[in-house]
Amino acid sequence: MQQAFRSRRRFLGLAAATLAAVGAAAPLTAIAAELADAFPARPIRFVVPFPSGSGTDTTARMFAKKIGELTGQGVVVENKPGGNGFIGVQTALNAPADGYTVFIGSNSTLSTNAATFRRLPYDPLTDFAPITLLSRGPCVIIVPTSSPYRTLTELLEDARKRPGALNYGTGSISYTLYSEWLNELARIKTTAVPYKGAGDAINGVMAANVDFAVVDATGAIELVRGGKVRALAFTAPQRSPLLPDVPSIVEAGLQDFLAYNWVAAAVSAKTPPAVVRRLQDLFAQAGNAPDVRDYYTRQSTKLILSSPAEMRQYQKDEIQRWKRLAAVAKIPLQ
Repeated sequence: MQQAFRSRRRFLGLAAATLAAVGAAAPLTAIAAELADAFPARPIRFVVPFPSGSGTDTTARMFAKKIGELTGQGVVVENKPGGNGFIGVQTALNAPADGYTVFIGSNSTLSTNAATFRRLPYDPLTDFAPITLLSRGPCVIIVPTSSPYRTLTELLEDARKRPGALNYGTGSISYTLYSEWLNELARIKTTAVPYKGAGDAINGVMAANVDFAVVDATGAIELVRGGKVRALAFTAPQRSPLLPDVPSIVEAGLQDFLAYNWVAAAVSAKTPPAVVRRLQDLFAQAGNAPDVRDYYTRQSTKLILSSPAEMRQYQKDEIQRWKRLAAVAKIPLQ
């Protein structure tokens, strides 16, 4: 408490000193740069548009812990699932644009939605200022342990024999798009069962409420190891050393079905650039910490720290890729 009080007092003192020194006519950017040096002076909030336990949530909590250690300020992770990520997006954008509310989003909220919704209530390229990419990893196709399918080939063969009979769980528009893309590539027809997030979709598979799901590998690996669900294939060119007995999608005969999820950090576009740079520096320090790097070497998800400019270009490229996939999967704009 005393440390937080001293930090806040230092922050306010610096603000007053800066204003007195430069005067009312001083450029606001200069003031913002001075204040950014003292950032953060109070706890930060990470808004995650998916439930606890999702791959995005796991990444958010890893960085929240480390940034909290680096700054001496608490970093609270707030889950706001539902509405294809819109609830979390609006929560982040409606907060003051001061850097104390950071949006930890995924390809769904930061690229896919822009490619699949006719009237999106936000623009991921103009409403958000990019901070950094954080992680990227493959998906895994899972079925209940009670499922008769032991291989992806068995699932696809049965789906071809019974069009529309099988269903899949989906926790966001990205997973829906991947599943419909699978339908198109494999020449099958299966039905979507929507959930609030990937974790809920995985629970649906565990309870055998759906026949299969394409999910982020991060949230599924331990469940596969623990015998809670069965993995049929990784959506990557090679097998994962974490689950060496699970075939790659190439081995399963669908070499074009390379499905990845990524996580990134952003803030309101109205946030002072100096604060954005400070946040990017904090995320870079956190990501380069030995324990964080060690964590990601043991995951299917890889660390991919970037500059704001690199993240923005990646977003643009991903939006175009998702538009192409939506066309291939014949998904109409929502």
